[in-house]
Amino acid sequence: MSNRVEPWQGIMVATALPLREDLSADFEAFAEHCRWLVEQGCDGVAVNGSLGEYQTLSQEERAKVVETAVAAVGGRNVMPGVGAYGSAESRRWAEQARDAGCASVMLLPPNSYRADERTVIDHYREVAKAGLPIVAYNNPYDTKVDLTPALLARLFDEGLIVAVKEFTGDVRRAYEIAELAPGLDVLIGTDDVVLELALAGAKGWVAGFPNSLPASTVALYRAAMAHDLESALPLYRALHPLLRWDAKTEFVQAIKLSMDLTGRYGGPCRPPRLPLTDEHATAVRAATEKVLAEGLR
Repeated sequence: MSNRVEPWQGIMVATALPLREDLSADFEAFAEHCRWLVEQGCDGVAVNGSLGEYQTLSQEERAKVVETAVAAVGGRNVMPGVGAYGSAESRRWAEQARDAGCASVMLLPPNSYRADERTVIDHYREVAKAGLPIVAYNNPYDTKVDLTPALLARLFDEGLIVAVKEFTGDVRRAYEIAELAPGLDVLIGTDDVVLELALAGAKGWVAGFPNSLPASTVALYRAAMAHDLESALPLYRALHPLLRWDAKTEFVQAIKLSMDLTGRYGGPCRPPRLPLTDEHATAVRAATEKVLAEGLR
């Protein structure tokens, strides 16, 4: 069973958005996918993140993603990404999430340029005015802004954030965050460090591969959180060749292909994302088929 207490804890699946062949969004299929993930044991969905291709959505589509997910699984179980180029726009998306009934949001630092600490703090202050708990998202590879443990502590001490999705893959940060900001929840941000960060005290997982393999990834998470290494390690070793695609540039295409292979609908991506190269598609296919051959779903 999940130890989830707060809305942002537990397994929040960074949901892929089903696109038809003409690249229009299939909201009926998206609603069904959200419901299915929760039925499979996931705690909720983190929508309008990079895996949901939010950068390519119109404002109307982005709002409808949130509304569709809330109608499907309930607002407590929906954590939208509210990243945008401007702080005012991020605040508006947080307000939209609030008005739709969501219980938390996930917020990148300013990502249109390399912001300094003063700018980052002001950005989180602005979005906090919407009144929802904020999960910071630390992805310095894409944003060029590093939410260091010291900076996270400043944001937490001011009451601006409740948690951080930690995407650096550096598991040492979990211990430093716990020292500098006791009470700030660390959420696992990349699928290929789920065991390490669970053992380090993480309170949740913003996860990619439950989109294609919910049963086995939920089992892995539950065992890892229980520090049941006898159960967790075999699962982790079996899944890791696939999980590591979550931290690669082509993670959206890889997860969608894996969904197609497991009987879900992944479908295409919108430009500028291109289909996987033959080499990458072969690798994802082989990793997924190996997991399926071992009876994991």
